[in-house]
Amino acid sequence: MKHDAGRAAILHTPSLARAQQWVHGALRKLEQEAARSADTHLLKIGFAGFPGIDFYFKDEAAHPTGSLKHRLARSLYLYALCNGHLEEGQAVVDASSGSTAIAEAWFARLLGLEFTAVMPECTAPAKIRAVEALGGHCDLVADPAAVHACAAWHAAQGACHLDQFGLAERATDWRGNNNIAESIIGQLAREEHPEPAWIVCGAGTGGTSATIGRYLRYRRLPTRLCVAEPAGSAFVHGWETRSREARASQPTVIEGIGRPCVEPGFLFDVVDAVCPVPDAASIAAMDLLANMFGKRYGGSSGTNLVACLQLAAAMREQGETGSIVSLLCDRGERYAETLFDPAWLAARALDPAPWRMALEACLGDGRWRAPAA
Repeated sequence: MKHDAGRAAILHTPSLARAQQWVHGALRKLEQEAARSADTHLLKIGFAGFPGIDFYFKDEAAHPTGSLKHRLARSLYLYALCNGHLEEGQAVVDASSGSTAIAEAWFARLLGLEFTAVMPECTAPAKIRAVEALGGHCDLVADPAAVHACAAWHAAQGACHLDQFGLAERATDWRGNNNIAESIIGQLAREEHPEPAWIVCGAGTGGTSATIGRYLRYRRLPTRLCVAEPAGSAFVHGWETRSREARASQPTVIEGIGRPCVEPGFLFDVVDAVCPVPDAASIAAMDLLANMFGKRYGGSSGTNLVACLQLAAAMREQGETGSIVSLLCDRGERYAETLFDPAWLAARALDPAPWRMALEACLGDGRWRAPAA
């Protein structure tokens, strides 16, 4: 009896009860935030050159933290809490090129935790300022490939590593729970083409493409998934060879996607096509999006638009009708000093003007053509 009483006392110590209480409170805060955030708009637009093809853009920039990564950050905190990795008062760290870090810093503030973002020095200055404005700290590294090792160092000092690149494909509930794929299909239910021909997204961690690809198969939908990527990225080369050892053959100025290596969260088998997009085309498409919707979106959104137009041109050529859905990933204000700055582009020999003309022509007549090199 003494042994049993002692055991019960160990199992129900005040410190354990307090720890459980804090975790339950943190989970409640995340649930409340999810309810307040509700969902993002699915914006419909048509183009003269594509009769019978409807285009939809899910405005993920409308999240409180301004990007698609708001969903991922919430999922990563839920994953850490429910797996016992995150405790009251523990510091939090992750490697990020910006948007995920902003969202993670926002949630850290919500939960009263210290947050460090390990970021490449070349990250857009506005993103760095946004993390710091939310109370986060930015640990900037010269070599973008070193961010993972630096985040691991912080974790070794006791921080909870949210590990977006390692956990993105498993932290999100891909079967439902209002993940982005379920949201898109639900919003299309009353549209003329409720089962889209294509959904287009980029690949940073690979988590979004994994969630969408899995959900489409889970629901037994005919929809195909296209990953839009900067030309020369590791995902482009990896897709061609199905090799996880692939490396990028050229750098990109499009932040968040165009990874130098194939991240563990990228699942080849749930992707139907990969569309490589030159940086200048992505930048030109950013300007088109600003004209279409009256506000600016970032480079990955432009990359998505270019891929959408290529897919639509192929559909038109084959006499197909239907719908194409893509994502508006983050707010364009974050790139005012980089991708939207003509002087910054000129210093990097990036001229979007020829691509702007080619894309505008495509919108008008439905035919895809790349400008002369």
